[in-house]
Amino acid sequence: MLNLVLFGPPGAGKGTQSHKLIEKYGLIHLSTGDLLRSEIAQGTALGMEAKKLMDEGVLVPDAVVIGMISNKLDSNKDARGFIFDGFPRTVAQAEALDDLLSSKGVNISSMIALEVDDVELERRLLLRGRDSGRPDDANPEVIRKRIKEYNDKTAPVAEFYKKQDKYTSVNGIGSKDEIFDTISEVTEAL
Repeated sequence: MLNLVLFGPPGAGKGTQSHKLIEKYGLIHLSTGDLLRSEIAQGTALGMEAKKLMDEGVLVPDAVVIGMISNKLDSNKDARGFIFDGFPRTVAQAEALDDLLSSKGVNISSMIALEVDDVELERRLLLRGRDSGRPDDANPEVIRKRIKEYNDKTAPVAEFYKKQDKYTSVNGIGSKDEIFDTISEVTEAL
């Protein structure tokens, strides 16, 4: 089973590259953002709390996210693999994900990190906010807070996978196809 953590700050291109990987390798996209937005769209209590936190640029509690991931894994037992997009965001989440996967007899194959500078991220997110109507991408102050949150809390997750020799950095600036070609080379070498 091929399980990839597609890693990078908000706006790095994880969603775009995930869709290309899904198409090429037949993997299931496991985006915590999508799972949370689905809960919001359904108007669940979890969704409303998640919306409040997301609008403020704050992360949703780990136990909630791990529970949603476990349910998604269980409902796709015959999958060729998963792409974890936007998760894990903290070392504690990476440890919890490893524990969860281990309990199911699988593991993370690799973390592929998309590297993009903060100025480019803010530009991309503002464009996405304008085009998609996502409130968390429309406010420069919230965007900067999300990027800071990533740099402070999420970037250290890379060290967790480096210690397991499962980390590869990929330049996230360039054409979507050039970036995907590099990601494919990494994936095919696993």
